[in-house]
Amino acid sequence: MAISILKYSTIFSIFFILMMPLLILILLYRQYQKQRSGIPTNWPILGMTPSMLINSHRIYDYATELLLHSGGTFKGKGPWFANMNPLLITNPLDVHHVLTKNFSNYPRGDTFRNIFRFLGDGLITSDGKLWEINHKVTISALKHACFQGMLETVVWNKVENGLLPILESISEHHTEVDLQDIFQRFTFDTMSKVLLDNDPECLSLDFPYNPCLKAFTKGEEALIRRVVTPQSLWKLQQLILRVGKESKLNSAGYTLNNFVYKCIAQNQNDYDKMINGEQQEGKFKFFTALMRELKDIQIDTSVHPTKFIRDVLITLMTAGKDSTASALSWFFYNVARNPTVEGKILKEIHTHFEGKVGQRWNTEELGKMVYLHGALCESLRLFSPVPFNYKSPLRQDILPSGHQVDLNTKIIISFYSMGRMKSVWGEDCMEFKPERWISHKGGIKHEPSYKFTTFSSGPRTCVGKKMALTQLQIVSSIIIYHYHFELVEDHTVLPAGSMVLSMKHGLKVKLTKRSEMN
Repeated sequence: MAISILKYSTIFSIFFILMMPLLILILLYRQYQKQRSGIPTNWPILGMTPSMLINSHRIYDYATELLLHSGGTFKGKGPWFANMNPLLITNPLDVHHVLTKNFSNYPRGDTFRNIFRFLGDGLITSDGKLWEINHKVTISALKHACFQGMLETVVWNKVENGLLPILESISEHHTEVDLQDIFQRFTFDTMSKVLLDNDPECLSLDFPYNPCLKAFTKGEEALIRRVVTPQSLWKLQQLILRVGKESKLNSAGYTLNNFVYKCIAQNQNDYDKMINGEQQEGKFKFFTALMRELKDIQIDTSVHPTKFIRDVLITLMTAGKDSTASALSWFFYNVARNPTVEGKILKEIHTHFEGKVGQRWNTEELGKMVYLHGALCESLRLFSPVPFNYKSPLRQDILPSGHQVDLNTKIIISFYSMGRMKSVWGEDCMEFKPERWISHKGGIKHEPSYKFTTFSSGPRTCVGKKMALTQLQIVSSIIIYHYHFELVEDHTVLPAGSMVLSMKHGLKVKLTKRSEMN
């Protein structure tokens, strides 16, 4: 007992000694910030870390302020012992250079992989040969002839059996509802069904608690904290103290692994029976498509096949669930604040689907709705679900803007900030204007991917873009067709400090069924 007490006493003493200078500087920084604004102070030893930590709860808006103050490019300074000097960029030419033209020089890097170890070695975190294998396997499975049909069936089933009944109940009882919670449940159910052939049924009238759903949220909040914290500090929390965000991240990882590995085992069992001729193939399953793609690919012997599948699925779950829920939430927030936009979308829906009420609308036809497309892109421009991209250079480089990149530089492309730059989108960049995406001839206007970066650019362009747009088009059009919605008065909507751009306090709205209006 005495040895145990001594052990923890020593640990906390070491932690206190390490943290004391930081705490003192944070107090000094708070006082200093009262006297000035703009570029943060570059403190001895700790660099600009205090300002980053203090503003971590509003990190994306803070980064935007720094970038606006610095002409679109900001060079930060990390602690002297951490080798983390961030270079925040928003110049489209620089972005094109990093993501496409000089792609081979800008991998994710070990620092990114350590931060996002939670996700394993999937598409988001891997580099080199492993990334190429991940990319080939995932792309091939997503492009399977039966995948899009299966996806649309799953989405429409969830709309008809989950989303619409819940919205009907809410409107009948005239209660407020958090649309973000509904969309997170919706996308968790659809992505689980599509990828794992398992519907958790989170989107139910009783709004059941699901530990996996909460684990994703807790994990993403902890990950963004790692981005602005020196690795030595968050590893101290993780390995020795097991407190704060790191403790929640460990718990979230355990919960998600338990769920995903259980689903993999069931799918593997069904796949083995099919291969051995014990049962017929039946309906298309994403897991089966993955296994068939893996059959002819040589994976490093150090990579366990089940672990590889786990990493592919966790990556797609994270990207597909959270980014789509984020996109839907911010879309309805923007539409609620712009009733003229809502009216134009409703008119377009009636024009395209007159006499087709009760039918499942064709996604090809939905894709022809120019104004809806413009409104979705405009919302994605201002509120990119993935707010940043992180790169580590292999060699020294000079960006087209003239900024020097050395081996200790960590490139952070702020997608969130790019949508707020007058130099990129013009003087009206903060206005919500779907017309921005409509050509003079009335068709869809396309922008280069290194300017409109929501789905990234270059070889690492989002592989799930079509999957995301399918859900966005179906859900947004069906809700607007059936319901008018208003933001709850005095409800504050702010971006959360998270890996994905979710809303800190949710999106509380009141619904009115259109058939009951007037």
